[in-house]
Amino acid sequence: MQLTSIPKNETERLLAVKSYKLDRSQYDQNFNIITNLACSITNMPNALISIVEEDEVWFKSAKGMTICSSERNLSFCSYAIANDEDVYVVENTKKNLKFINHPYVKASSKPIVFYAGVCLIDQNNHKLGTLCVIDHKENHLNDDQIKNLKLLGKQVVKLIELNKSNHKLKQAKRKLIKKNKMLKGFASQVAHDMKMPLANMILTTDILKKKYNKSIDEKGTNYLNNIKDASLSLSSYINNLLNYYENSSIDKKNVECFSFNQLLEEVIDILNIKVNCRINLPEKDFDIVTNRAALELILLNLITNSLKYNDKPETVIDVFLDTEDEKHNYISVTDNGIGIPEEKQKKIFKLFSTVEETDRFGQRGHGIGLSTVKKLVSKLGGNINVKSKQGEGCTFKFSIKK
Repeated sequence: MQLTSIPKNETERLLAVKSYKLDRSQYDQNFNIITNLACSITNMPNALISIVEEDEVWFKSAKGMTICSSERNLSFCSYAIANDEDVYVVENTKKNLKFINHPYVKASSKPIVFYAGVCLIDQNNHKLGTLCVIDHKENHLNDDQIKNLKLLGKQVVKLIELNKSNHKLKQAKRKLIKKNKMLKGFASQVAHDMKMPLANMILTTDILKKKYNKSIDEKGTNYLNNIKDASLSLSSYINNLLNYYENSSIDKKNVECFSFNQLLEEVIDILNIKVNCRINLPEKDFDIVTNRAALELILLNLITNSLKYNDKPETVIDVFLDTEDEKHNYISVTDNGIGIPEEKQKKIFKLFSTVEETDRFGQRGHGIGLSTVKKLVSKLGGNINVKSKQGEGCTFKFSIKK
């Protein structure tokens, strides 16, 4: 059997069908809901959502029939989209000369006797397929049933268009992930390549000061000191940047059970604190299970900031651990430092965002540490927030998933 006609805009219509990138590998629950409703509204035993391609018609959803596809020349849906009207109804195919010898009509088991299809028309007037109902006996639809079938057809088109939008978003996301990965790799490579020249600059200034000490005046010595300080600052910046890109990509499965207070003591040893400072650990020690390296880096950053941004004769840092919650451990680091202005508290976790021009040692911050902390906390399944009053100190409280 051959179709008597095809849609006038067939070439454009086929391009439109392909552009929606519909997955034909399995039925979609969202589409299944619509075919169920179509059967309920029309009192028909079968409903299909068809997509008409060049040589084949396949079904995004089928209610009451175990069918995946059909040859286009045999499909009733092909007649529907070739019709000038948006609704195509055949109440009795056995009495219709066009279909009287159709193999689906002559079938001995469950022949197609009644067919009603509403075209799935997108915003560019392309007929993508149909939402149709089928019966094995002569039947009839009233005006309300046809009206409701049309409304369901519009919902199908919205789902198809939403699918296209989701596909585009997924493509954009994949491109962004790829580009971000390339940028991270570039930043990491540049940072690594800069470390050795900077180390040479620092070493060279020390050699010049020592070897030519008697030949260099005070002004020259100051120049060399400035070069060394700038090199050390840039080296610190690069190390922080590498921490951000490398240590924030933690393995969630790499967890272990360890003493929280012991970890804190190791962090304090690493810091080698040279200012008047008192760090109060939790009174009761607990064993916790998480990524130890990630938590160590979080605590190193937070305690380092408490030491650097403090103007009191004695720096006091209190660390608390709350294990009462069933799903999360809660950790807080409180200090008596300079605090954070309220208008800057929302920005401190953003990459390259800084609060003060310099710390108590005259060093400029790079705005990487707290961004790294936030990323690590998120990787550990938690959140972090800050409470602070300028001049009185601040509290960083974060959670980690048990």
